Amino acid sequence: MIREVLPNLIMLYQIISLLLEVVTGVVGGSCLLRVYMQHQRIPMSARSGNPLGRFVFALTDWLVLPLRRVLPAVGALDTASLAGAYLLQLAQFMVLWLLAGADDGLFAVPILAGFGVVRLAISGLTGLLIVYAVLSWVQTASVMADVVERLCAPPLTPIRRLVPLVGGVDLSPLALLVLLQVAAIVLGHLQGLVLLTV
Repeated sequence: MIREVLPNLIMLYQIISLLLEVVTGVVGGSCLLRVYMQHQRIPMSARSGNPLGRFVFALTDWLVLPLRRVLPAVGALDTASLAGAYLLQLAQFMVLWLLAGADDGLFAVPILAGFGVVRLAISGLTGLLIVYAVLSWVQTASVMADVVERLCAPPLTPIRRLVPLVGGVDLSPLALLVLLQVAAIVLGHLQGLVLLTV
């Protein structure tokens, strides 16, 4: 009986884990994108004509606006949006911990949530760079292309000083993608070390 039920429970856990990962990834990533866009002073209102800004607002207002009442911005840092991304990661890991039926290790959930936010930022920037590369190849002039270029410019600028054009091709996005993958590997290693020591 246990042999029949166990594979079904594992499959159900994997499905729930995937759904949580997608939902918290999209909404949490939008919270981080909101932080970054506001820091870069990219207009996001409906009047600005920025479709990405409208999308981010639609996904995150339900969480960020109530948090903003208790967490005001600190300079250019939108702390409410950052806290929203963290709380989503915290909820995800808490649900998975409860579903796993673990008796101990609850103290590790806030740590995992912190690592989750950093991993989300790395994944988000990776996605932006891929979109930027595709849009630069097709040479489209649109509001979205302009927004993506403005978002990718700050991390690409120092790399462009070090990586020259090769045959007229800008390899800085590729170099940054490699650096982000290295950062993800290092982050996973650090997460493992931290969890072993607590």
